[in-house]
Amino acid sequence: MPFGAAGPVPPPRPSWGWSARRRLALLGAAAAIALGAGGVGAAATLAFGGDPGSEFGPSAVAGVSTKGDATTAQVAKAVQPSVVSVQTVATSGEGTGSGVILRADGTIMTNAHVVSGARQVTVKFSDARTAPAKILGVDSAHDIAVIQAQGASGLRPAVLGNSAKLAVGDPVLAVGSPLGLDGSVTSGIVSALGRSIQEGDGGGDQQDLPPFMQGRFTQQQTTVIKNAIQTDAAINPGNSGGALVNGAGQVIGVNTAIATSGDGSGSIGVGFAIPVNDARKAVNRILTTGSV
Repeated sequence: MPFGAAGPVPPPRPSWGWSARRRLALLGAAAAIALGAGGVGAAATLAFGGDPGSEFGPSAVAGVSTKGDATTAQVAKAVQPSVVSVQTVATSGEGTGSGVILRADGTIMTNAHVVSGARQVTVKFSDARTAPAKILGVDSAHDIAVIQAQGASGLRPAVLGNSAKLAVGDPVLAVGSPLGLDGSVTSGIVSALGRSIQEGDGGGDQQDLPPFMQGRFTQQQTTVIKNAIQTDAAINPGNSGGALVNGAGQVIGVNTAIATSGDGSGSIGVGFAIPVNDARKAVNRILTTGSV
């Protein structure tokens, strides 16, 4: 079964066949990734938290009951203003991904593969306003990037939750711009935790791949996402960088990749998200040291 990244949306093509450029495979045991990052600065730690076992930032989302009895519609309405569409222009063409607002000044988290190689980035907010954005830095090893919307103020930051408290079966919503459809919301559950996935340009050492996957990839550069969240909430190209939120409206994951059937179809109910605790660490490194 082939696998593909959830975004960005590729430029128009004769068919919806998946490019081998962004493929992933389930790993039997993911290899460790060495980082070139320094320590986390005090300002970044204060803003985004440094302890993956702690509660991060505000625990309540405006408009969502703290009793756990909020409806899907209430959660969606509360979260949508904190998720943006990320439109890019690169040498290879145009693309669309998603992003999560971290600060009212336009600091936004997305996937590294959404903005990597982009010479122009534009953010579209839930109220249809747009703003140019610059890339503050990327952590390619963990597929996280931070961008800054220019001239933005008064935005609604997302509330980041604690992915360490997730359990299989927990209800989740995926919010983003699948296929360029801004502000889309899909629902599902946490299907599994602790997945290791490999995504990249096809190749590299395949010794960690399950037997049925070996020989099907020829990657030169790969990204290993460890401890990924698996969900059956529909995720499609363009969802990458968007929010996976829990029943309280807290962001608990960053949507990053999907499994596909190989015939060009979209979601087949097997999607993956980077745990927000890991994404938060990457954001801290980027804001402190720049690209990792």
